[in-house]
Amino acid sequence: MAITFEKALGIHESAMRLRGERAGMLASNLANTDTPGYKARDFNFQEALDRQMTGRNGDFSLQTTQHAHIRGGVKGLGSVDALYRVPNQPSIDGNTVEEQVEHAEFMKNNLEFQASFTFLNSKFKGLSKAIKGE
Repeated sequence: MAITFEKALGIHESAMRLRGERAGMLASNLANTDTPGYKARDFNFQEALDRQMTGRNGDFSLQTTQHAHIRGGVKGLGSVDALYRVPNQPSIDGNTVEEQVEHAEFMKNNLEFQASFTFLNSKFKGLSKAIKGE
Protein backbone atom coordinates (compact mmCIF):
# COMPACT_ATOMS: atom_id res chain seq x y z
CA MET A 1 0.00 0.00 0.00
CA ALA A 2 1.50 3.30 -1.12
CA ILE A 3 1.35 6.39 1.06
CA THR A 4 1.49 9.94 -0.26
CA PHE A 5 3.08 12.93 1.42
CA GLU A 6 -0.33 14.63 1.53
CA LYS A 7 -1.78 11.74 3.55
CA ALA A 8 1.28 11.40 5.77
CA LEU A 9 1.79 15.09 6.54
CA GLY A 10 -1.80 16.31 6.69
CA ILE A 11 -2.44 20.03 6.61
CA HIS A 12 0.85 21.05 8.19
CA GLU A 13 2.74 21.54 4.90
CA SER A 14 0.01 23.81 3.50
CA ALA A 15 -0.31 25.61 6.83
CA MET A 16 3.42 26.37 6.91
CA ARG A 17 3.33 27.74 3.36
CA LEU A 18 0.38 30.00 4.19
CA ARG A 19 1.97 31.12 7.47
CA GLY A 20 5.06 32.11 5.46
CA GLU A 21 2.95 34.14 3.03
CA ARG A 22 1.18 35.82 5.94
CA ALA A 23 4.50 36.63 7.63
CA GLY A 24 5.61 38.39 4.45
CA MET A 25 2.40 40.39 4.29
CA LEU A 26 2.62 41.41 7.95
CA ALA A 27 6.30 42.32 7.55
CA SER A 28 5.34 44.52 4.60
CA ASN A 29 2.78 46.26 6.80
CA LEU A 30 5.40 46.85 9.50
CA ALA A 31 7.92 48.15 6.95
CA ASN A 32 5.37 50.71 5.74
CA THR A 33 4.33 52.00 9.16
CA ASP A 34 5.34 55.56 8.25
CA THR A 35 4.36 55.52 4.56
CA PRO A 36 1.58 58.05 3.93
CA GLY A 37 -1.52 56.48 2.42
CA TYR A 38 -0.36 52.90 2.89
CA LYS A 39 -3.21 50.48 3.60
CA ALA A 40 -2.45 47.55 5.92
CA ARG A 41 -3.27 44.16 4.40
CA ASP A 42 -3.88 40.70 5.79
CA PHE A 43 -5.82 37.58 4.84
CA ASN A 44 -8.15 35.13 6.49
CA PHE A 45 -5.85 32.19 7.27
CA GLN A 46 -8.61 29.64 7.91
CA GLU A 47 -10.40 30.48 4.66
CA ALA A 48 -7.16 30.28 2.67
CA LEU A 49 -6.24 26.93 4.27
CA ASP A 50 -9.70 25.52 3.56
CA ARG A 51 -9.46 26.67 -0.05
CA GLN A 52 -6.01 25.12 -0.43
CA MET A 53 -7.06 21.81 1.12
CA THR A 54 -10.12 21.51 -1.15
CA GLY A 55 -8.16 22.48 -4.26
CA ARG A 56 -10.04 25.72 -4.92
CA ASN A 57 -7.01 28.02 -5.14
CA GLY A 58 -8.29 30.65 -7.56
CA ASP A 59 -6.92 29.13 -10.77
CA PHE A 60 -9.07 28.82 -13.84
CA SER A 61 -8.43 27.67 -17.37
CA LEU A 62 -9.47 29.24 -20.64
CA GLN A 63 -12.26 27.71 -22.64
CA THR A 64 -11.38 26.93 -26.26
CA THR A 65 -13.98 26.82 -29.00
CA GLN A 66 -11.78 25.31 -31.71
CA HIS A 67 -9.10 22.64 -31.64
CA ALA A 68 -6.54 25.11 -33.10
CA HIS A 69 -6.80 27.48 -30.13
CA ILE A 70 -3.80 27.67 -27.85
CA ARG A 71 -4.50 26.01 -24.54
CA GLY A 72 -3.66 28.31 -21.68
CA GLY A 73 -4.56 29.17 -18.18
CA VAL A 74 -4.61 32.15 -15.96
CA LYS A 75 -3.18 31.97 -12.48
CA GLY A 76 -5.06 33.78 -9.75
CA LEU A 77 -3.42 36.35 -7.53
CA GLY A 78 -1.57 33.77 -5.47
CA SER A 79 -3.18 31.34 -3.12
CA VAL A 80 -4.69 33.98 -0.84
CA ASP A 81 -7.05 36.92 -1.15
CA ALA A 82 -5.41 39.92 0.46
CA LEU A 83 -7.86 42.03 2.44
CA TYR A 84 -7.45 45.51 3.84
CA ARG A 85 -7.30 45.78 7.60
CA VAL A 86 -9.82 48.15 9.21
CA PRO A 87 -7.89 50.32 11.69
CA ASN A 88 -9.08 51.13 15.21
CA GLN A 89 -7.59 54.59 14.94
CA PRO A 90 -6.50 55.63 11.41
CA SER A 91 -3.75 58.21 11.06
CA ILE A 92 -4.23 61.65 9.54
CA ASP A 93 -2.05 60.82 6.50
CA GLY A 94 -4.29 57.88 5.49
CA ASN A 95 -1.96 55.13 6.72
CA THR A 96 -3.93 52.29 8.31
CA VAL A 97 -0.97 50.39 9.84
CA GLU A 98 -1.21 50.15 13.61
CA GLU A 99 2.21 49.07 14.77
CA GLN A 100 1.08 47.34 17.97
CA VAL A 101 -1.61 45.34 16.14
CA GLU A 102 0.84 44.31 13.41
CA HIS A 103 3.47 43.23 15.96
CA ALA A 104 0.89 41.18 17.86
CA GLU A 105 -0.37 39.50 14.66
CA PHE A 106 3.21 38.86 13.51
CA MET A 107 4.13 37.19 16.81
CA LYS A 108 0.92 35.13 16.84
CA ASN A 109 1.61 34.01 13.26
CA ASN A 110 5.19 33.13 14.22
CA LEU A 111 4.03 30.97 17.15
CA GLU A 112 1.54 29.15 14.93
CA PHE A 113 4.25 28.62 12.29
CA GLN A 114 6.50 27.11 14.97
CA ALA A 115 3.67 24.84 16.11
CA SER A 116 3.12 23.57 12.55
CA PHE A 117 6.86 23.08 12.18
CA THR A 118 6.96 21.03 15.39
CA PHE A 119 4.05 18.85 14.24
CA LEU A 120 5.63 18.39 10.82
CA ASN A 121 8.97 17.50 12.40
CA SER A 122 7.33 14.85 14.58
CA LYS A 123 5.57 13.41 11.51
CA PHE A 124 8.93 13.09 9.71
CA LYS A 125 10.50 11.45 12.76
CA GLY A 126 7.61 8.97 12.89
CA LEU A 127 7.94 8.18 9.18
CA SER A 128 11.69 7.75 9.59
CA LYS A 129 11.17 5.29 12.46
CA ALA A 130 8.58 3.39 10.40
CA ILE A 131 10.99 3.10 7.48
CA LYS A 132 13.77 1.87 9.76
CA GLY A 133 11.41 -0.61 11.42
CA GLU A 134 11.85 0.76 14.93
